[in-house]
Amino acid sequence: MRRGVGIGGINQQLLEKAKFSEKGSELARDHLEKLAKQFETFRDNLEKFAEKHRNEIKKDLKFRQQFQDMCATVGVDPLASSKGFWSQVLGVGDFYYELAVQIVEVCVATSAQNGGLISLDELLLRVRKARGKSKSAQDVSTDDILRAIKKLRALGDGFAVIEPTNGQGRILIQCIPGELSMDHTAILNSLQTRSSFTKEQLRDQLKWSDERIEAAIDFMVKEGLVWIDNNGRYTEYYFPGLFTAQRVTNGESV
Repeated sequence: MRRGVGIGGINQQLLEKAKFSEKGSELARDHLEKLAKQFETFRDNLEKFAEKHRNEIKKDLKFRQQFQDMCATVGVDPLASSKGFWSQVLGVGDFYYELAVQIVEVCVATSAQNGGLISLDELLLRVRKARGKSKSAQDVSTDDILRAIKKLRALGDGFAVIEPTNGQGRILIQCIPGELSMDHTAILNSLQTRSSFTKEQLRDQLKWSDERIEAAIDFMVKEGLVWIDNNGRYTEYYFPGLFTAQRVTNGESV
C-alpha cells in the first residue's frame, strides 16, 4: 500500500513553490529594469535627434509627422506640456497651441455659415490663409490640424473629428457643443459626393423608418447643421458645411 506524502513532503513542495515564485519575481524585476533603462536610453537619443533636426521638424510637414509618429511608438507626447524640453528646444508645444487658437477662430467665424460643421480640407485652407504667406509663418498640414484638435478636446466636447466609416470620403470637424449621435453620423457618411439629401433618399439608402429619419433631421435643423430648401415639389435638406467643402474640393475660393 502506497503511503501519502505526509506533512514533511507537503512542506517541501510549498518551499520549492515559494522559491520558484521568488525567482520568477526576481526575473520579472530584472526584465522591467532593463526595459526601463532601454526606454531612458531611447528617450535620450530621441531628444538628441530632436535637437539636431529642430529646423526640419519645425519647417518640414512630412518630417514633422514622421517625428510625431516616432514619438508615439514609445509613448512620448511632445505636446503634453507647453514647458520643458520639447517646448524649449523645438517650440512644438507653442506651435500647436497657437494653431489650436487659430482653429477656434476659424470655426467661430464660419459657424454662422456652416452650422458648426466644417470639412478638414476647408479648415486647413482657412487656417493657412489666416497664418499668412510670410517666410516666418510655418506651413501646416492636415496632420497638424488633427493633432491640435486633439488638444482642444481637453476643453470639453465642443470639438470632434468625424471620420467616414468606410475610410473613404471627407473628414469633418464638428465644432459645436454636444456629441452627434450614431444616426447623425450615419447621415453624414451617406453623403460622400453631395451636400444635400431628401427623406426619400435616406429611407432608400439607410432603410430607416420615417420616425427615425424625422427625429434625426429635426435635431440637426434645430442645431443649425442642416438647412431646409422647399421648392414646392419636394423638400431638400442641405449641410452648408459640406456645400463649402465641395467648393474647396473643386478649387474654388471660400
